[in-house]
Amino acid sequence: MSAEGHDHGHDHEHEHHHKETFVTKYIFSTDHKMIAKQYLITGIIMGVIGVGMSMLFRMQLAWPEQSFKLFNFFLGDKFAPNGVMANDIYLALVTIHGTIMVFFVLTAALSGTFSNLLIPLQIGARDMASGILNMISYWLFFLSSVVMICSLFAEAGPAASGWTIYPPLSALPQAIGGSGMGMTLWLVSMAIFIASSLLGSLNYVVTVINLRTKGMSMTRLPLTIWAFFVTALIGIISFPVLLSAALMLIMDRSFGTSFFLSDIYIAGEVLHYQGGSPVLFEHLFWFLGHPEVYIVLLPALGITSEVIATNSRKPIFGYRAMIMSILAIAFLSTIVWGHHMFISGMNPFLGSVFTFTTLLIAIPSAVKAFNYITTLWKGNLQLNPAMLFSIGLVSTFITGGLTGIILGDSTLDINVHDTYFVVAHFHLVMGISALYGMFAGIYHWFPKMFGRMLNKNMGYVHFWVTAICAYGVFFPMHFIGLAGLPRRYYTNTNFPLFDDLQNVNVLITLFALVGGVFQLVFLYNFFSSIFFGKKTVQNPWKSNTLEWTAPIKHIHGNWEGEIPHVHRWPYDYSKPGHDDDFVPQNVPMKEGEEQLHH
Repeated sequence: MSAEGHDHGHDHEHEHHHKETFVTKYIFSTDHKMIAKQYLITGIIMGVIGVGMSMLFRMQLAWPEQSFKLFNFFLGDKFAPNGVMANDIYLALVTIHGTIMVFFVLTAALSGTFSNLLIPLQIGARDMASGILNMISYWLFFLSSVVMICSLFAEAGPAASGWTIYPPLSALPQAIGGSGMGMTLWLVSMAIFIASSLLGSLNYVVTVINLRTKGMSMTRLPLTIWAFFVTALIGIISFPVLLSAALMLIMDRSFGTSFFLSDIYIAGEVLHYQGGSPVLFEHLFWFLGHPEVYIVLLPALGITSEVIATNSRKPIFGYRAMIMSILAIAFLSTIVWGHHMFISGMNPFLGSVFTFTTLLIAIPSAVKAFNYITTLWKGNLQLNPAMLFSIGLVSTFITGGLTGIILGDSTLDINVHDTYFVVAHFHLVMGISALYGMFAGIYHWFPKMFGRMLNKNMGYVHFWVTAICAYGVFFPMHFIGLAGLPRRYYTNTNFPLFDDLQNVNVLITLFALVGGVFQLVFLYNFFSSIFFGKKTVQNPWKSNTLEWTAPIKHIHGNWEGEIPHVHRWPYDYSKPGHDDDFVPQNVPMKEGEEQLHH
């Protein structure tokens, strides 16, 4: 106890110190709750930029060669002369949109916000293992965001070789405009981003292993914490591989090495490169790129587990099976990267191995989906915005996952590779599902972060318009993909074969514009509720996990006095023999009370 007492004294001194200046409280804060807010708000700003770009290039696809004043306003005379979008900048917009959404919004904002907010609060810790490292991790993320935004203003244009930046396009500065300074800044930004991600992940893992409160065994952890913990482990294993690929690419570009370049001719000129291979880059990129899908998805699935159990008012179905499925997904996701490379000349036997491991991942994914549905079944459902987004995630996870079975099979994948079918698949399973998880988390934990409630009616409008528009955008893409429409072409008018598909492109774009504009409802709700929302009560959702036992007013150290001890698992909802339909984890077991075996 003495150590805890000492800890507590130290925290009070810390709290006093934190009230001194605006800078130490809001900018260079080491308090995990403040860092979570910093991640969230930076991520929202990056998200607005990423979604704005997608609206611009969707307009180009729906009405190719048309003049829009909007293009000229955002892209300038160089890239949109007379309001007509240039083909180079179309590729750049697609590239930066993908980069921002995958890394800066769905990886950093989702994991950074909720891992930071919830890990110490839900395991009963005063803070992260290292507050300083945590602060550095956020500021590196911020710096990488700034560098990525700066790359948009490079004279020859931002990186334009797709978010996967395959060489030789990304390795030869003279290849296209976007291969110059814009590409260099992209690589520098990603190197800083990976450093941020690794620092954060190491901190999360150490915190979960070492700082759990008394009674909080690993099998009493909420599924959110399991998801963040395993996500951090995947990040630690796979992000360094992308860092090495980025560094080698920088060396190929600037120092004359030849890791990814073989014999190459440009405009009749023979370049001096020999011996490298662009396929090596694909291996390194996708060794991160596939686990990345689950680095994005697992936190969203963890949040969904918590929100669905709380709002169904019943225990999560198959707690241990859910943990096993998280671990199985983590393991399998690191051995399936080759399915992105079925048409790179891979040995057919190796293709069959990757097909097998890819299809295996359907099993733990299905376990999660069925367990969510079984938890909802006959529950006393509270259909608040967080719950709706969680149910929406289960829906898009299933629809997106089913098309993954086609893409994971080498013989079927060859037919639809690099078409809009792929775009439809990964946007549903990774983009929309993870965004729904993020929205669910924001609606659920907003009272914990800001001490106020979000407007529920605006939340309903936000959910329904977003859900209808998301399917309106990505469902038709499956069909134009099956019809053979390739992705990343800035116009399809050069191919009479695709003329009949133009109406579908217009429909998709209209859904995209409506869905994009309606995110303003969420932004207004979010920023106005921080200041003017209804004040929250201590435990607004009547939830069992420890974060709702901490006072509403944020103190550095989370709890005044002693840290609560844990006596039960986090899903004792509607338990017979109790007056309320929820029993918080810090409530001791009654005599003769049965411990639920999850």
